[in-house]
Amino acid sequence: MSASKSENRLQVVFGAGQVGRALATYLAGRGLPVRVVSRHRAPDLPASFDWRAVDATDPEAATEAAQGASVIYQCLNAPYAKWAELFPPLQRGVLAAAERNEALLVTLENLYAYGPSHGVPMTEDLPLEPATRKGRIRAAMTQELLTARDAGRIHIAIGRASDFFGAGVTESTLGERVFANALAERRADFIGNPDLLHTYSYVPDIAAGLATLGTDARAIDGVWHLPVPETVTTRQILDLVACEVGHPVGIRSVSKLALRALGLVNPTMRALVEMAYEFDEPFVLDTTKYQKIFGSAATQLPIAIAATVDGYRSRTLAPARATSSPNHFTAARKAERI
Repeated sequence: MSASKSENRLQVVFGAGQVGRALATYLAGRGLPVRVVSRHRAPDLPASFDWRAVDATDPEAATEAAQGASVIYQCLNAPYAKWAELFPPLQRGVLAAAERNEALLVTLENLYAYGPSHGVPMTEDLPLEPATRKGRIRAAMTQELLTARDAGRIHIAIGRASDFFGAGVTESTLGERVFANALAERRADFIGNPDLLHTYSYVPDIAAGLATLGTDARAIDGVWHLPVPETVTTRQILDLVACEVGHPVGIRSVSKLALRALGLVNPTMRALVEMAYEFDEPFVLDTTKYQKIFGSAATQLPIAIAATVDGYRSRTLAPARATSSPNHFTAARKAERI
C-alpha cells in the first residue's frame, strides 16, 4: 500500500480511549475520513465523528464495522487485571477485520514484551524476552501479528510507546496521582526510584506517530518506537510540574511491599506489582529508527508538561472524580502500615 493510496481513504480507529480519541482527531484534522469503533461512545468524542458500537471480540461484528477501511488502527485495551482473558480476543477481532477488509493494520503496543532492559536503551531489534505474565501476553500477541504478516495474510505496522501522559490521561503512573495531586498541593504518588531516567510518551505524539505509520508506505511491515519527548528523571519531570503549578511538588513513595499487601484484595494492584521493575532501573526508549526515517515529531518536554497541567486545571469535574474514585496508592500506603 502506498501513501498516496491511503490518503483520503477511510481510516478506522478501534478504541475511543485516551489514544484512540487523540488519533481520530488528528487524522480528521489531516482531512482524512475517520470512523471510530468501540463498545461505548466516549463522552468527549465529537458528535461529527462516524462512530460504531461494537464488541471487537466478535470478528464478524468487527469486520462489518470496519467495512471499506483502507487503514485500521488497533488502540483497544483491556482492564489491567483482566489482560489475559480480554486483550488477546480484542486484538484477534481487529486482526480479522483488517484481513477481511484487506486493510493495513497499525497496532499500538507497550514495552512489556522486552522484559527488563537493565538500563540499556531499548531498540526495536531487541528480542522479546518478557519476565512477567503480562509481558508474555504482550509478546504472544505480537507474535500473532508477525505470523500473519509473514504468512502474507496482512500488512502491519507496529508502534510502541512507553508510559502515557497527557491532558486526558488519568490511569497512568504519570497521571492523576501526579498532576491532580500537584494542583491540589498534595504530594505525587510514585512507585520506584524517581531519580532514574525514565522515558514517558506524550499522547499527542503517540497519535501523530501512529498516523504516520498508517499513511507512509515506508512504515509498512515494520516495528517502530514512536516519538517521545526527551528522557529525564521522574524527579526532573516533577520539577517541571512544580514550575507550572507554582509550588514545589513532593513525592510520596509507594513500596512494592505495600503494593503486594494491597494486591491481596485489589486485583489491579496485584497486576501492577510485576511491572514495578520498570521503575527500579533506568527505562529508556530509543526512537532513532523512527527519527531517521520520518523525522522527529516529538513535543518538547516542558511544552508537553505545561499542556498536561493546563488540561488538568481545566477539568471542571476533577474534585468530584477525585472523591468518587478510589486512591489505590493511598490505600497501598495504609496497607504498608498494617
